[in-house]
Amino acid sequence: MANVKDKRLSRLHRHKRVRGKVSGTTERPRLNVFRSLTNIYAQVIDDLSGHTLVSASSIDKEIAVQVVGKNKTETAKIVGKALAERATAAGIASVVFDRGGYRYHGRVAALAEGAREGGLKF
Repeated sequence: MANVKDKRLSRLHRHKRVRGKVSGTTERPRLNVFRSLTNIYAQVIDDLSGHTLVSASSIDKEIAVQVVGKNKTETAKIVGKALAERATAAGIASVVFDRGGYRYHGRVAALAEGAREGGLKF
């Protein structure tokens, strides 16, 4: 159990370090990623006003129907595309990517790739 706690704390330290450098503005909000064991969540945040502008996750009703039978990486890509569609509908064209302390690998990279395919620039 100590190893799990150490991994979580290490990720939180990395996330704090990244957040010290990455901040979202009204013109270019921050795309934040959270990865749990079974699901993946993404949201576009305006840090100046402190509001979430757009969000998508693998547990959203319309996305959950699409991801049945898919693996976690494919699910992350679908979530990224859905987030990009919602962001462009809200008038957001470019974002700053915040990987949340996770390595840019696997599900996090797949979500970013899906968001780029959906039309977001970062």
